Amino acid sequence: MFEIILARLAKALEKRNVPYMIIGGQAVLLYGEPRLTRDIDITLGVDNSHVDIILSLLQELYLKPLPEDIPAFVQKTNVLPAVDEESGIRVDFIFSYTPYESQAIKRAIKVDIRNQGVMYASAEDLIIHKIFSGRPRDLEDVESVIRKHPGIDTPYIREWLSRFDDMSKEYAFLATFQRLISKK
Repeated sequence: MFEIILARLAKALEKRNVPYMIIGGQAVLLYGEPRLTRDIDITLGVDNSHVDIILSLLQELYLKPLPEDIPAFVQKTNVLPAVDEESGIRVDFIFSYTPYESQAIKRAIKVDIRNQGVMYASAEDLIIHKIFSGRPRDLEDVESVIRKHPGIDTPYIREWLSRFDDMSKEYAFLATFQRLISKK
């Protein structure tokens, strides 16, 4: 069912000229070790002022938005969660407009799913997203991607994590990556 929904989402986003990339567990399945995932995370190359475009997509694909007050929720979180009621699969649309996200979307790779090109975050950008999230499951995912892709572009990853470190004195994203890559 995931493949059907991914192909439909890609087609609908393409029709609306909305740049995007699949991240999260679905991208880990592409690059890392197989694992259970119950949702689809999509980073959109548009900010939350484009929520109406995504709402029309939800209607077309019979996805039910989860928040009661959609505008307030999206304004606060930059996320529009929805669910495919037939399968119970959750789809999180993540509105983005940062220079990093724009570059990551341009670097996305096309994967053929059910005769439809679906844009996935590159392995490097998946690693950056997962380190940024920082949950234990995310860091395990990073380790599996590093193991399976020893030729990843580590200077690219280090550059962006270093920039994120400069913006946040609370976290040590680059040090986390250094620790994980030293395990390979």
